[in-house]
Parts: sequence; structure tokens; C-alpha cells
Amino acid sequence: MKSYLVNFIWDNDAGVWVATSNDVPGLVLEHGSFDALVERVKLAAPELLELNGLCQDNALVVFNANRQERLLTANG
Repeated sequence: MKSYLVNFIWDNDAGVWVATSNDVPGLVLEHGSFDALVERVKLAAPELLELNGLCQDNALVVFNANRQERLLTANG
């Protein structure tokens, strides 16, 4: 079974999650809600894979998320 990796990175400046993938050509989506972005990827990925001639039945999408935040100390 083929799997496709989708990376989610939090854009702190824009306040959104950004989804990209080297495995799914053309995939670039963003949304403020992580769960909503997962749903958008699940709709867009099969279409993009088909357009690129890469679609396979029973494929898996693997989501990799990364969010970093600066910690504030009592000193500011």
C-alpha cells in the first residue's frame, strides 16, 4: 500500500496551519483549524494525485505536524 506524506507547519505570523507535500505535487493549503485542514487535504490529495498520474487505490496519507511557540518568562 502506497503512503503519501503531508507536512503541517504552524505559521505563527499568519495564525494558520500550512500543508505541503513532496509526495503530492501541487499540494499547498492553509487553514486556521488543524482538523479542517486535514479534511481539506483528504479532499484535495486524491484529485492532485490523479492529475499527476500517481493515484493508487487504498493509499494512505501520513500527516506530520510541527508547531513551535516561544515561551514567555516572567522577565518578558
